[in-house]
Amino acid sequence: MQRLFWTLVACVLFFKGVAQEDAAAREKRMQWFEDAKLGIFIHWGIYAVNGIDESWSFFNGYISHEDYMNQLAGFTAKNYDPVAWAKLLAESGAKYSVITTKHHDGVALWDTHCNDLSVAKKSPAQKDLIAPFVSELRKNKLKVGLYYSLLDWSHPDYPNKTRVEKRYENDSLRWNRFVDFNFCQLEELSKNFKPDLYWFDGDWEASAEKWKARELSEKLREWNKGLILNSRIQGYGDYATPEQGLPVTRPRSRYWELCMTMNDSWGYQHNDHNYKTPNQVIRMLVDVINKGGNLLLDIGPKADGSIPEEQVNILKELGRWTSKHAEAIYGTRAGIPCEHFYGPTALNKGGDILYLYVPHKPNGPLILKGIKNKINRIWVVGNGTKLNWDVKMKQYWSAVPGIVYIDVPEKVLDQQVTVIAVLLDGKVDLYREEGQVIESN
Repeated sequence: MQRLFWTLVACVLFFKGVAQEDAAAREKRMQWFEDAKLGIFIHWGIYAVNGIDESWSFFNGYISHEDYMNQLAGFTAKNYDPVAWAKLLAESGAKYSVITTKHHDGVALWDTHCNDLSVAKKSPAQKDLIAPFVSELRKNKLKVGLYYSLLDWSHPDYPNKTRVEKRYENDSLRWNRFVDFNFCQLEELSKNFKPDLYWFDGDWEASAEKWKARELSEKLREWNKGLILNSRIQGYGDYATPEQGLPVTRPRSRYWELCMTMNDSWGYQHNDHNYKTPNQVIRMLVDVINKGGNLLLDIGPKADGSIPEEQVNILKELGRWTSKHAEAIYGTRAGIPCEHFYGPTALNKGGDILYLYVPHKPNGPLILKGIKNKINRIWVVGNGTKLNWDVKMKQYWSAVPGIVYIDVPEKVLDQQVTVIAVLLDGKVDLYREEGQVIESN
């Protein structure tokens, strides 16, 4: 109930904060994010040494905090190649990346001067791992996102150490020292790396007032103009962040992002081989595009900085598909209701090109219903092949549009998901029977 209460408070504060910004200014600030469609999440930290759950393994008592921290000695990053990382992410078709600068365990991946718990000071890596990666992302024209945990179960001034162990209950002096520490680290990150986006986590353990969320969000935007914040900052963010489960219906927020793992783990776990296939990842991507959101697909590098081969292979096949179908991905908007086409769809910004995603081999022609527009042309995205179509059951005396049948030869099918573009004679105009409400998928 407590979590639900703070969620409701966050929603109220979120919409209050949004109202204070001019709608046109916000739309301009959020444009690159809305157009991006694909980002790559990177969970990298000392938890990769033993291949255990990041931070949660000691918080939930599966391992002692001391044994968890002993992983620092094995975190070498000896094969870390930020140049290769950034090139691989660009090849995947991603337009931005979010990397964990510090998870709930408090271990910083940059050379922080706010305390001494960092891989630069406490591990064999002995260097700042964020700086070179940020530089390479910018060289590859990817937007920079930094993950930061507001809570820190290792910090001596943070009240919670594990699920059952607390350092203190009520001590405003210690709490304020901890909040000042957060501000210190976030000022470092903001001024050193000038991120385009912050991906906060861990806000559920305190209220917006205690986190000083309003003051913090204002400072962050002061340090970096045009900054985008995710929703996990107690109501002062810009977009919703559903996790793992693919939304069945479109989230209420115009701007949203699904974060999802490639297997069942965020960080590297050598025992987790339950990888999704490239086909499954691509089909989830088109489902997200259909609902007007972004997919933030996670990878978990090993402790030496190498990326597991399974993850590389998924990214490369994803890149083949996104490169081929770029026009039907980037800059698109949510598609039409599913009653009009049995599958995911999207629209271009002008609303006059309808993209149909076909994840199967059609058993006969595709069917498009309730389109009042005249169709000017239909083609296969990625190879330009023009397709034949036929309109049946259109009565001259009725306002009900006919059914469009689109022939799709087997030779034009993509091995993952085929995309068909339908050029209309104007912005899409859907026929709905009286009393029916049009809702986005």
